[in-house]
Amino acid sequence: MNVINDNGLIKITGRIDTTNSPEFQEKMLAFACDDMTIDASELEYISSAGLRVFLKLKKSVNGDISLINASPEIYDIFEVTGFTNLINVTKKLKEIDITGCEVIGEGANGKVYRIDDETIIKVFSHGAGADIVQQERDFARSAFIAGVPTAISYDVVKCGDCYGAVYEMLNAQTVAAVIKSEPERAEELGKKMGALLKELHSTKADTSVLNNMLDEYRKRAEGMAKYLTKEETEKIKSLYFTLKQCDTVVHGDFHSKNVMLMNDELIFIDMGDVGYGHPLLDIGGSYLGMMHLAEMNPDICEKYVGINAELCKRTWKAITDEYFGERADEGRKLAKIYGEAKYSLTPYIYNGMKGDMIENFVNRVRINGILADSFDISLAFENNIF
Repeated sequence: MNVINDNGLIKITGRIDTTNSPEFQEKMLAFACDDMTIDASELEYISSAGLRVFLKLKKSVNGDISLINASPEIYDIFEVTGFTNLINVTKKLKEIDITGCEVIGEGANGKVYRIDDETIIKVFSHGAGADIVQQERDFARSAFIAGVPTAISYDVVKCGDCYGAVYEMLNAQTVAAVIKSEPERAEELGKKMGALLKELHSTKADTSVLNNMLDEYRKRAEGMAKYLTKEETEKIKSLYFTLKQCDTVVHGDFHSKNVMLMNDELIFIDMGDVGYGHPLLDIGGSYLGMMHLAEMNPDICEKYVGINAELCKRTWKAITDEYFGERADEGRKLAKIYGEAKYSLTPYIYNGMKGDMIENFVNRVRINGILADSFDISLAFENNIF
């Protein structure tokens, strides 16, 4: 057994049992500090005597204790004994070599590779930390447990310098891919998507896991004050502060490329933006991803949602006809309002916009966007669309 302090990172190696636990305790208490991080990548075994040292250590520090890179065997010891409730314990990530693996999908956050006939891996772009990947996996698992039809998530892994999430391999295609090859199915699959969204919005979220997206949108609206006049900021804020708090699951990025058709049933994928909040957050975002794009940037529509502008419009109409029923026209008006409102938040959301780019964007929104429009959403709520 050995314990060293490597620039604040405590590393423990070898085996810890009754014979060396007093020495282990002495060294660990000597290194004790608030918010300790302990690397267990070379820890081979720990007995109950060694675990009791962690109990004393926990009582002697004011902050958190994190044990990282634990092997599956070491992790199991901490979990079975209940120590994962006392300190933060994370497993050493399995490494997967994706050399030669088929790329079956690509999006803004990374690429999806086929590992074998039963599993795929979503490899996130450089810069996305393990916490981001773990969050998406946790969101997907929480949605799945709540009954949302989505892919089963397995594990977070390393792929070279990047992190990835392993999912079940689905014998499926994205709705976009099916509509692109069979455009006559746009209305049929659009109706299925509308029914799927209604099912999602009837699902109660685990609010201890998922983020409150209405609070997030309110924060974004308030953050636009640095770019807009006071009156303009209040106009945007009024939309989000009018909405009531809900514990409804929302997908966050609902469009034809993020839904898959499997054995004639639809399931959600790309769960990184899943949260809870008012359904209009989802419907507005879907309008922005499909209709706004189809009308304002038709040339790049297929790149982002997988189908051309004409098919986007047909699919969107079918989605909203199914979702809103007899109130579809009113529903589409609301969806447009909240879609354009989300679009207006772009300078706050994307840090890449600077200087003249922000000024030009805000001017466009003032002339042709939500800031140029008058709207009254109160009647929609009074008439119980939601």
